[in-house]
Amino acid sequence: MGSMDFESNNWIWDGVGYYSHLFGGIMLTAAVLGISSSYFGKIGVPSLPYLWPHMEVFHKKKYRKKPIRVYMDGCFDLMHYGHANALRQAKALGDILVVGVVSDEEIIANKGPPVLSMEERLTLVSGLKWVDEVITNAPYAITEKFMDKLFNEHKIDYIIHGDDPCLLPDGTDAYALAKKAGRYKQIKRTEGVSSTDIVGRILSSAKDIKAGNECFDNTLSEHANNMNNTKAEERQSGGAQISHFLPTSRRIVQFSNGKGPGPNARVVYIDGAFDLFHAGHVEILKSARQFGDFLLVGIHSDETVSEHRGTQYPIMDLHERSLSVLACRYVDEVIIGSPWEVTKDMIITFNISLVVHGTVAESTNFLNDDADPYAAPKSMGIFRMIESPKDITTSSVAKRIIANHEVYKKRNAKKVESEKRYYAEKKYVSGD
Repeated sequence: MGSMDFESNNWIWDGVGYYSHLFGGIMLTAAVLGISSSYFGKIGVPSLPYLWPHMEVFHKKKYRKKPIRVYMDGCFDLMHYGHANALRQAKALGDILVVGVVSDEEIIANKGPPVLSMEERLTLVSGLKWVDEVITNAPYAITEKFMDKLFNEHKIDYIIHGDDPCLLPDGTDAYALAKKAGRYKQIKRTEGVSSTDIVGRILSSAKDIKAGNECFDNTLSEHANNMNNTKAEERQSGGAQISHFLPTSRRIVQFSNGKGPGPNARVVYIDGAFDLFHAGHVEILKSARQFGDFLLVGIHSDETVSEHRGTQYPIMDLHERSLSVLACRYVDEVIIGSPWEVTKDMIITFNISLVVHGTVAESTNFLNDDADPYAAPKSMGIFRMIESPKDITTSSVAKRIIANHEVYKKRNAKKVESEKRYYAEKKYVSGD
């Protein structure tokens, strides 16, 4: 048999992999007949040595296991580490994570107006290290039509959601159909944060929040004064916004890549508050990563942020901000509580090749400041200003909420009550 003949009959050997016992018996019989041919005459059965080259047929052919595709959806408005952790858990239940981002129209109909645009929310979701594919304009409820689309077009094996209830305006379960189909899996809610909580933090400190270095206009100042009265009332009634987040080393390890730079890696450093993690942060981190092989991000302490931006900041505390940055696919490592000044010793310690800073920031006073935090990398010729892809800041996002505080206050009212009930009735939350 020539090589071409053998290759054209590969289907035979594939069949052997599936019917190894049958073909094994045939081959064993042929071998016995070959050995015994002297008693029965020249039968013309191949001798045993001829069979050795093809003995691999006894080993069942290994076929690659079909990857498990899982789906999780959400509004992902004001992206935080709770969203990131939910998607991390979802990815652990499969091989490929497909994420549906709910449309603006669906959010308005079911929850009220979103703070972030669809484009911004897509940037945040796509920037997470655990996300493989994204479906835009996903419905808020898993309808039968959309579920069929997930199963047939996107080849989804399981639909994932957290253990906190997701109810439609009529009180029904948004994931009832997925559960009925037996294609639903559940993950643990991440303790300590929610979009409702973040909006509450911003509304509670609205009198002090200023967008960038600009003063509020008259309308915004009036809103802020009204909310300041509400804030005092909330404190008296015990309803003030507080963080329930309790950081653990295990959570940080779960978010971390766990790898350092290679011996010849070009380490790029960028620092900042990274408060209220938004699309502008994702894009500047993506740009910074393109200048090297390893992106190290310095995250300023709460005290440092307050000192340079005002006592109303940061909105998210140091560990919350660190997890949000660590969840970004472009980030390799973070310094939790990095110093304001980038010193020569720090550059040598972390083998930093380039220090970068975006053109869009809360403040660029350091450019004309006597105490320039980037004096050392500038003197070493390793500092570079890079163009910020998006004109978004933490203050500009907060300003959207403050300017429309009545709308968001109303939107939060129902959610705040459910949050209070959750914390009042919650039981032990197992590890995830």
